[in-house]
Amino acid sequence: MVDEPEPAPVLCVRCGRSRAEATPVEALTWVMTHDERGRSLLCPACARTHVRDIEGKLPDEYW
Repeated sequence: MVDEPEPAPVLCVRCGRSRAEATPVEALTWVMTHDERGRSLLCPACARTHVRDIEGKLPDEYW
């Protein structure tokens, strides 16, 4: 059997929180965004804090 490498940990791009620390229900509430740099994930707390910036499609550098 071939040993597969461990997948990279899923971290919030704003605060660095690990998705592995979340409860199973909370893990479903993480927000994924796509832009020219690729995919990024936000924990529920950061997503709530920056919801207006996300909906307004403001660049990450702004917020």
